[in-house]
Amino acid sequence: MKKSRIAWVALFALAWACGPKPAEDTSEEVVAEEVVMDNSLTPDEKAAGWMLLFDGQSLDGWRAFNGDTTPSNWIVEDGVMKGLGATGGEDFGGDIVFDGMEFEEFEMEFTWKISPGGNSGVFYHVVEGPDYKAPYYTGPEYQVIDQLGFPQPLEDWQSLAADYAMYVPDYEGVVKPAGEWNTSKIIFSEEGASYWLNGKKTVEFVPYSEDWETRRNSGKWEEFPDYKIAKKGLIALQDHGDPVWFKNIKIRTL
Repeated sequence: MKKSRIAWVALFALAWACGPKPAEDTSEEVVAEEVVMDNSLTPDEKAAGWMLLFDGQSLDGWRAFNGDTTPSNWIVEDGVMKGLGATGGEDFGGDIVFDGMEFEEFEMEFTWKISPGGNSGVFYHVVEGPDYKAPYYTGPEYQVIDQLGFPQPLEDWQSLAADYAMYVPDYEGVVKPAGEWNTSKIIFSEEGASYWLNGKKTVEFVPYSEDWETRRNSGKWEEFPDYKIAKKGLIALQDHGDPVWFKNIKIRTL
């Protein structure tokens, strides 16, 4: 009986060893990616001091440069701020500023796209007054332009993501055709400033340095004595006569 029991136990153990094994769990852990809606801030961004300049629903806070109301050439369409391009260029009057808040040292991000052959820009440190017909009389510009399809040849200082007429950009590898969305960033502090396009740093400079002063006092800006004099001012968007779209405009002070 003892030998028979041992034999049965051995036979059972052999059958279990040779039988099918439970399937191993080979699935990878799926980490949910946080979805951030357009024209909104994450809790971390709010904690870091970011604020929205456009809520995706209205043009509250925006008005004409040197004006009291929002010009009719800017509308909200499908959650996007759209410049219709109805005015601008030499006619002036189409540029808008974010009212009531001046910024000195800051970090700013915005998403944009431009119409084929189009031209626009984002300004900061803008000053208003009867002597200034447009934001570029006083404020530095992040150049927004159809780099691939602009109808006239562009000087290097006119190129996309330049510090317009000051510092030439390196945009190789990140230029998108007109009609596609781009993400841009401006970081400005007296220790150092930089412009970014689609994740690439395009321009870097030290404000108020000897090199900066030389550039500011030569070339195009010889005819604009108050250009870049102010160390703080308004944010402005340019109507250069071409349709342009903006969203996710946010800023924080440094």
